[in-house]
Amino acid sequence: MARLSTHLLDTARGVPARGVVIKLYAVISDSRIEPLSPVTSVVTNVDGRTDEPLLSGDRIEPGVYQLHFHAGDYFHAAGVALPDPAFLDIVVIQFGIADPAANYHVPLLISPYGYSTYRGS
Repeated sequence: MARLSTHLLDTARGVPARGVVIKLYAVISDSRIEPLSPVTSVVTNVDGRTDEPLLSGDRIEPGVYQLHFHAGDYFHAAGVALPDPAFLDIVVIQFGIADPAANYHVPLLISPYGYSTYRGS
């Protein structure tokens, strides 16, 4: 079964990022910016993960996708002092799915002033 999953770790505080809104979009234009087609919206659990994969099934539609992580709201809710406007608010990761039968895991390591990602397993 193919799937797309994610998780978030708050590297500034050393904890899973709980309660982060994540929105998944399919990029349906060659512009790589617009238009975006909403696919799903989820919130991370106490482990910084989603309760279900973002996509799953016998196959995932190949194409370009974007994950929008609402990090600014998370840090505000956690009581982290941020400048106004916050340096990082919504972190957008654009990635491609080439193999419709594969598992794709896109984790995010986040702090108020930086982030990193990679293709996980």
